[in-house]
Amino acid sequence: MQFTREGMDPVAELGRVRAEQPVCPLPMPGGSTAWLVTRYEDVRSVLGDTGRFSNDFGNVTAAGSVQEDPGGLGFRDPPEHTRLRRLLTPEFTVRRLRRLEPRIRAIVAEHLDAMEREGSPCDLVRSFALPIPSLVVCELLGVPYADRTDFLRLSTDRFDLSAGPEASLQAVNDSLAYLTDLVARQRRAPGDGLLGMLLREHGDEIGDRELAGLADGLLTGGHDTSTSMLALGTLWLLRNPEQFLLVRETDDHIDALVEELLRYLTVVQVAFPRFARENLVLAGQPISKGDMVLCSLTGANRDPALGRDIDSVVPGREGLSHLAFGHGVHRCVGAPLAQMELRIAFPALLRRFPALRLAVPAEEVAFRKISIVYGVDSLPVEW
Repeated sequence: MQFTREGMDPVAELGRVRAEQPVCPLPMPGGSTAWLVTRYEDVRSVLGDTGRFSNDFGNVTAAGSVQEDPGGLGFRDPPEHTRLRRLLTPEFTVRRLRRLEPRIRAIVAEHLDAMEREGSPCDLVRSFALPIPSLVVCELLGVPYADRTDFLRLSTDRFDLSAGPEASLQAVNDSLAYLTDLVARQRRAPGDGLLGMLLREHGDEIGDRELAGLADGLLTGGHDTSTSMLALGTLWLLRNPEQFLLVRETDDHIDALVEELLRYLTVVQVAFPRFARENLVLAGQPISKGDMVLCSLTGANRDPALGRDIDSVVPGREGLSHLAFGHGVHRCVGAPLAQMELRIAFPALLRRFPALRLAVPAEEVAFRKISIVYGVDSLPVEW
């Protein structure tokens, strides 16, 4: 239930569990138990409590996984997490990101030009929603232009499970190998992107493989998630013509709509797993030291306790801090970049193609069946 939906909405079972057993046991392979947390306040409590809950990757390997530690922030606890995040945070300030805005607008415009040349109909995922986030990450990191075609393939292959999990893991390994080599090259001649800046300012504090892990984490967090938001957000706008018109005709509406769509869609359905550091009680449920705790971001962001019409999109909803980017010290460091992409891409798309519409009946749009990141793999549109 935590990885499935009915269209854009959580399955009814998730709502029932949230109401009746908000901290629900999940049987795991080997006889161990994990716990699914579904209420907003409980999820916020777990995500914000690094004292009682650990993100460390060593918990995963202790549970029997043989996967290599991917690095990045998601599987790190303070003080290691604090040290690494301190390096990244300055690169995601509004002032620093402003330098990327012209390139993001250019990337969006280039793909709209290509869509116009290729003509109607097209698959919006392939032509627009998929390549833009990858190329934005290339701009952010400072990936050389000559490498970008291969980098786009690597970043896409990791999320394609059609060839089996081994192929996806191989794509991750290939990406880490490429990024480690790129870091080594940039250490010798730092570029203008994030990698070059970090090496110039903190090169003595971080090794090549560690920095490659951070870069790969930004790729993982910023690629499939932004692709899904662009595709699902466009689908929602096509189904809601009044909002479509507002986004197309005015700039005043887009900021509030993007925030509410982030909450409503919550494309990352479950947060990074946490592990109990001690025996504890959560919402009346005893949890043992070492137990895995999974926080349903979908369940939390649709919790009726948050207010009226929570299953509807209400731009400008007051008094609500959504959890689409997580919460606490592990809140997505790239959130400002993702918000900027969405605020630029949606109006640009609708203004270039004011008669944009689905090219198939709405019921034929195929959503992902079971996924951590929810979305569609194709979205046929015409104009």
